Amino acid sequence: MTPSDVKRYLTERKVAPLTDIATHFDLNPDAVRGLLDVWIRKGKVKQISADASCCSKGSCSGCSENGHQEIYEWVQ
Repeated sequence: MTPSDVKRYLTERKVAPLTDIATHFDLNPDAVRGLLDVWIRKGKVKQISADASCCSKGSCSGCSENGHQEIYEWVQ
C-alpha cells in the first residue's frame, strides 16, 4: 500500500472516515495516518472533525469512544 493508493481511494470517494480507509486497505489506523500525512503536507488532503451528532444521523461510520471521528477529504 502506497500514498498513491490512498490518493486513488480518496479522489474517488472525496471524503472518508479513517476507519473506512483502514478497513478498505486492511491496515491499522496509525499506518493509514502516516500515509495520509504525505498528502496533508502537500495540501491535497485535510482532516475534518465529525461529532457524535453526525454519527447519530447515519452520515458517517465508526465513531470512536469519545464520539469524535477522524474524517479526511481530498481537496484538489
